[in-house]
Amino acid sequence: MCFRIGSVSTETASYREAYAALSRIAAELENGDADLDRVLPLLEEARAAYAQCQSRIEAVRAVLAGAGFAGEGLTGTGLAGDGLAEAEDETGA
Repeated sequence: MCFRIGSVSTETASYREAYAALSRIAAELENGDADLDRVLPLLEEARAAYAQCQSRIEAVRAVLAGAGFAGEGLTGTGLAGDGLAEAEDETGA
């Protein structure tokens, strides 16, 4: 199923576009600017944008898991705190 996020199809929306749509919709709903007849279409657009964001996040998680990154801190990769020092200790460098 394909929805439109603003003027962009959910099949081609980037994470940034989908997130911007969610932010715009949330602001419109919170401010009470949305006419009652517009609420359902806004909620459908928000659902599609959320699904697109979630899909992009899951894709990144899958790549990171496949690349051997460990958890949130990326320990042992040289990307977190003393992870580089730990890697150097193991190799003797």
